[in-house]
Amino acid sequence: MRTLLSIRPKVPRALLLPGATGLTMLATACGAALGYGGGYGTQPTSAPPTATGTVTVSSTKLGSILSDGQGRALYLFTKDTGASSTCTGSCLSVWPSFTTTGTARASSGVNPGLLGATTANGGHTQVTYNGHPLYYYVGDTAPGDTNGQNLDQFGGSWYVVSPSGAQVGQ
Repeated sequence: MRTLLSIRPKVPRALLLPGATGLTMLATACGAALGYGGGYGTQPTSAPPTATGTVTVSSTKLGSILSDGQGRALYLFTKDTGASSTCTGSCLSVWPSFTTTGTARASSGVNPGLLGATTANGGHTQVTYNGHPLYYYVGDTAPGDTNGQNLDQFGGSWYVVSPSGAQVGQ
């Protein structure tokens, strides 16, 4: 007669990290496993390109900030230099690029002269504003959320962007 042994599943070390980093990675992994890629139905390494790449202004607890056409907060990464994105690999699973399949559009309150584009990983067109590549944060689960504000991750800080193109906060 055989004895059944207790089998423990192997948990990747990255998911055992303490604090917010471990929780962020766990949430991202769970979202990806469920097909959400960590937020808004995106793929783990980049947000799906939007047809219009519309940038709007939303009113939040942090004041007026840039958002996409669905009210999702857009962030800049202080490690980026110029319009070039330095967020790659695992960074993109937490901070997907805001991309478009066409020319980015400015809604009311957004300066169209500050809109631009750069080539993101995967060859997509990433929207920029005032020279900053724009990103989503997977921890934002609803329009108006700003849970990524002032996080220090992947070698830099993350901030929502004001309509003037400056980071909000310090």
